[in-house]
Amino acid sequence: QVQLVESGGGLVQAGGSLRLSCAVSASGFRINAMGWYRQGPGKQRDLVATITYGGITNYADSVKGRFTIARDNAKSTVYLQMNSLKPEDTAVYYCNVVIWKEFWGKGTLVTVSS
Repeated sequence: QVQLVESGGGLVQAGGSLRLSCAVSASGFRINAMGWYRQGPGKQRDLVATITYGGITNYADSVKGRFTIARDNAKSTVYLQMNSLKPEDTAVYYCNVVIWKEFWGKGTLVTVSS
């Protein structure tokens, strides 16, 4: 059974920083891609950033230069460092991993006040 546990969300002022973490229990299976998606109020769920097992990253244009995704394969954990946060970054952030199929976390709320 695969479980994803997200942490690190919260309330922050514009210009501030937060770090999200997602710890994955994958029963020994190799985790291929890991990533973060977000869903703002009244919006669809969109990609934020992804990272392959080998460390190749991909970012949404809206977060390039502000967010950094990283992973620790030994700990089966993916991180999202979010700097220079803006009110439009307010959303529920979901962890996503690809093993033999996609798995999703339950989400963690990030609120950025102006």
